[in-house]
Amino acid sequence: MSVSETSGRPAFRFSSLALAASAISALMLLPLAAIVWLAFTSDLSAISHLATTVLPAAARRTFWLLLLNGVITGLVGVVTAWLVVSFDFPFRRLLSVLLVLPLAMPIYLAAYAFGEFLDFTGPVQTFYRAIFGFKSARDYGFPDVRSLGGAVLVMTAVLYPYVYLTARAVFAMQGRNAADVARTLGAGRWRVLLRVQLPMARPAIIVGLTLVMMESLNDIGAVQYLGVNTLTFSIYETWLNRGDLGGAAQLSVILLLIVLALIMMERLARRNQRYAASRANGEASRQRLSGPKAALATLCCALPVIIGFFVPTLVLAGFALKRLDAFASPRLLEALTTSIAVAGLAALFAVFFGLTLSYAVRNDPSRKAKSFARLASLGYAIPGTVLAIGVLIPLAGFDNAVDGVMRAGFGVSTGLILSGSGFAIVYACTVRFLAMAEGSVDSGFQKLSPNLDMAARTLGRSPVKALFSVLLPNMRPALWTAALLVFIETLKELSATILLRPFNFNTLATLVYEDASRAEVESASVPAMIIILAGLIPVLMVSRSMDRR
Repeated sequence: MSVSETSGRPAFRFSSLALAASAISALMLLPLAAIVWLAFTSDLSAISHLATTVLPAAARRTFWLLLLNGVITGLVGVVTAWLVVSFDFPFRRLLSVLLVLPLAMPIYLAAYAFGEFLDFTGPVQTFYRAIFGFKSARDYGFPDVRSLGGAVLVMTAVLYPYVYLTARAVFAMQGRNAADVARTLGAGRWRVLLRVQLPMARPAIIVGLTLVMMESLNDIGAVQYLGVNTLTFSIYETWLNRGDLGGAAQLSVILLLIVLALIMMERLARRNQRYAASRANGEASRQRLSGPKAALATLCCALPVIIGFFVPTLVLAGFALKRLDAFASPRLLEALTTSIAVAGLAALFAVFFGLTLSYAVRNDPSRKAKSFARLASLGYAIPGTVLAIGVLIPLAGFDNAVDGVMRAGFGVSTGLILSGSGFAIVYACTVRFLAMAEGSVDSGFQKLSPNLDMAARTLGRSPVKALFSVLLPNMRPALWTAALLVFIETLKELSATILLRPFNFNTLATLVYEDASRAEVESASVPAMIIILAGLIPVLMVSRSMDRR
């Protein structure tokens, strides 16, 4: 490796791996560049009109949605994590695992289930009328789930595990010393939490809250079903209903600025924040609870799981059991086959790109190499609706260019080769979920000693040959994990898929969306259950990983 004469740091070498990493970064950043280009080259009168008609109300709803989601998920996630780490109560061990389950429930599926559960004909209002003797909805007031409050209920119910996982990990990592020292000075459990544990856990909690808000911005199925026109839905409506792609791109830039602000907030929260935990520190000592306190702790940890996972799952499972014949319907089998093909290709590309980026950094750990990997992973921060616009612009430009050449030279129209096929969805999902694959692969590389690379090089192997003959055989668990995570996330993806799919092209997620949009949630329950069962796999992997730690 060459060394810079001025700084003494390793100089970046444009080897084949470096060129591949830079090409992947450019490919992953192309949708983002396309959005910015279209936004600034489109007629500004569009955004001027939207700024007076659509933007104020949409921005206000988005602000309140993010604020309320952040406050409630932060409260639920921190309290449940603190309880399972600091106290011993009935079913604590089981609940510490079950609290992760809502991550398997996509937001749009939870919205469809709660819409039925809290509807006039649903079990809650039916029971309410039976208890108080009401005959019609005019006789009593009941909160409408199709509202901003309903959207907050649905999103917080399934998104709080992001905060729970990060808070639980850092509370457990703090060990017994910090808390025990504070207690020897006379501080009670609540004071230890507020004065010692929370300040130390603040960076991790901010990470969880940032993920919650980014997932809230990404959703389109739930907000549309619940009638909450956020900025994300306004982009969708401006593009499809108003036919204004330029205006949609300009709204997308505004949404990207919000995402950038969230990322900056998270980085600032973690700036200069470091905490080291020694194994000698030991696991935090748990105080045994009994009586009403134990019952209250159990209830506090059980309610989020019941609301966020068991209620929507039981609602959808109840509908699905009445339609067992639908599991063999050609429509479902076709959507399942399409979903597997799209998710499989996205997983394949994401793992290949992630492996290339991670190995380029391992082979040449300069600042520029690491920058390429970070830039390529930015897609996860882009909401699916915005990403769909960014993917469509370059693919449509390519299709039109090829079609023009073929018409002029051969008199043949090629049509929409890329933008009119499932390739657009595969590309979008690869961009969006590459961060997952790259993170899993990089974690696998970190477990392998650099001496393996050096030994292979001294035996005459090139970096690529060393990768295939020495490193990859030891990386199979990490590669399978990366592929599985991308596969299942692509299976659940709705926002980008609903906008990029060609005609008569259905995945499981779009099949659910179509049926729910026609108020046929019972028909949507069968593909919904397949998505939920698939989503349980990475959730159980996360729980198992935390138990091992």
